[in-house]
Parts: sequence; C-alpha cells; structure tokens
Amino acid sequence: MLEAVRTSRYRWVILGVATFTQAAAAFFVQGIGAMSVHLRRDLELNTAQLGLLQSAAQLLPLAGLLVAGRLLDRHDERWVVGIGALVVAVALAAGSAAPGYVSLLVVLLIVGAGYSSIQPGGSKSVSSWFDPSRRGLAMGIRQAGLPLGGVLAAFVLPLLATAFGWRSTLLAGALVALSGAVAFVTFYRRPPGRRPMPAASRVRLELLREPYMKKIILSGTSMVSVHSGVGVLTVLYLHEVASMDAASAALVYVAVQCAGALGRISLAAWSDRHGSGRYACVLTCLAAVIIGMAVLTTPVSRSPVAACLLFIWLGFFGIGWYGPWVAYAAESAPQDHTGFALGLAMAVNQVAVILAPPVLGLLTDLTGSFTPAWALLAALTAATMAMTARR
Repeated sequence: MLEAVRTSRYRWVILGVATFTQAAAAFFVQGIGAMSVHLRRDLELNTAQLGLLQSAAQLLPLAGLLVAGRLLDRHDERWVVGIGALVVAVALAAGSAAPGYVSLLVVLLIVGAGYSSIQPGGSKSVSSWFDPSRRGLAMGIRQAGLPLGGVLAAFVLPLLATAFGWRSTLLAGALVALSGAVAFVTFYRRPPGRRPMPAASRVRLELLREPYMKKIILSGTSMVSVHSGVGVLTVLYLHEVASMDAASAALVYVAVQCAGALGRISLAAWSDRHGSGRYACVLTCLAAVIIGMAVLTTPVSRSPVAACLLFIWLGFFGIGWYGPWVAYAAESAPQDHTGFALGLAMAVNQVAVILAPPVLGLLTDLTGSFTPAWALLAALTAATMAMTARR
C-alpha cells in the first residue's frame, strides 16, 4: 500500500521533470519568432530566410524521430532523452560563436538532431506513468512545456538580443537546455515493474496503413503548419499590419504562447471526460482554427485589438491541439510499439514543420500581403477536417 502511494506521488515528479525538460530543450527555437524583428534587422533577412531558421531545427528530426522511437522501445527513456537534451545544449553553446546566418542554420540543424528524442521520449515517459483516466491531463501539462518555453523565451531573448546581440541568446539557450538534461537524468525512473519491451525484428512502417494513424498524420500535419505559421508571422503581422511597435508585438506573442499552454492542458483534460473520444477534441481545434484564419483575411484583423484577440484564439486552439492529439496517438498505438508510433507520427509531421515557415514566408514576400498565407492555412485545415471527420 505504501509503495502504491509513493508511486502515485512520484508520477507527478516525473510529469514535472518531463515538462521542464521539454520547455528547456525548446527554449531557443521557440524564441526565434519573438526575435524576428531583431534577427531580420541584424542579419538582413527577408521573411522566407527567417522562416528557414525555424525549419532548420526541424530537418534532421525527419529521420531522428524514427531512430529515437526505436531507441525508446529498447532502452530507458532516462538516457535517450537526457543525451538528446545535452546535444541541444552543446550545439547552442558552440553556436554562440556563429559568425552569421549560414552558421546559425548549421547550429539549428544539430539542435534538431538532439531534440528528436525529447518529444517522443517525454510523451512515452508520461504515458507509461499515468492511467487513461488522467493521461490526457498529464499529456496536456507535459506538452504545455513547448509554449511555456516559448513564453519565457519571448520575454528573455529579445531583451538579451537588444542588450548583448543575438549571439548571447544562443548561450542562454545552451544553459537552459543543459539544466533540462541534468534534471531528466537525475529524477526520471521507470514505473515499478515495467521493463523495456523486446523490439520487433523490422521497422513497423505498416502502421502507416492503420486508420487511426492516417487521422493522426493528417490532423497533425495540418495543425503543425498552423502552429508554424503563428510562430513565424505573428510578430511581423502585428508590427507591419496592425501598426504595433516591436516590443508590444513581442508581448502579444507571449500571450499567444500562454494561451497555447493553457489550451494544451485544458483541452487534454477535456478529452479525458469527453464522451466522443479524444479525436473529437482535435476536430474542435480544427474548426476553431478555420474560423480564426478566416477572420484574419478580413479588414477586421487590421485593428490592433482585434488582431491580438485573434492570435490569442489561434494560440489556444492552434497550439493547444497537441495535448489531446498526442494522448490519442499514444493510446491508439500497440503497447510494444508506442515509442516508434509516436516517433513515426511526429516524423511525418516534420515535413510540414520544415516546409511551412519558409513557404508561408515566401508567399508573404511574393504577394506583399499576409492574407494568402492565412487563406492557405485555413484551406488546408478545412480539407483535413473534412477528410478525418468522415473516417
């Protein structure tokens, strides 16, 4: 009985350390959007090049997530996640001496390789400690680490860039990522009685044929495109269209990230009690994003107040969707392939994560307007909702 009580209490420690490591590893990359005005000025970038910075950190996870998923099914999450966070820290520390844009791209490529283990590793660790009745809430809290890291980054990194230059932000990111690696290695333990499951003799790519995986991939691809668009374009839109100064626009971006963190927790908790299942919550997020993007294409969004409210709405649903989505993915996968299934779904999502920022940035540069980018995201989300709601 005493052991059961200790186990029940320690799962909240596991949740806390997994959330902290997620936030710490994502700290620098999530802050790129808040530094968009500084980076574009100091490095003389256009919007497409700025979007490419965000994509660079997402390129190597195309393969890295699959590798991480296989490692997680064979080995202890403690070391897979801890070493990944350490790679992020070392790359950012080395990048603080980067001479310019190209060097920064290379640094972010290495950061992406290390980060590959954080998402599926943290998700699997939390999933294994919590039963289904609280798994959605736990997953939502843990996934809130991403926007929470963005909130802190949006506060700190623009101030550092203004005071000490953009290179100082990489050193700050390295120190934060290192703290996440140390915390996870120090505190994470497997649930009592659980041992690594034997890995299958071949990679289970046939999971892609499963109906639940098709829903996971279609909705994930659409919504990470929305998340990427909000990340790279929010501050620029508020600055250039809604006529807000850079500091005020960065503060709104903080509010957007806070709304995303709240969404990940509350939407995932709602999915624990939703009679129609977790995917119904994902469909709700798709519908909300369509509405928000559609309004952004109208003259109403030129008002600073209206624009701020719209982006907070999109933060809540366009970032918050990930909580119920990852819980649905973890519960739908075969138990002995949870790590690989999560890695596979996230790896496919990476295609959108890589392509969306530069494509949306290029579309904005070519047309001289943000409207085509918002319209494209609205259309993609509507198509996804129509296809997956029927399955």
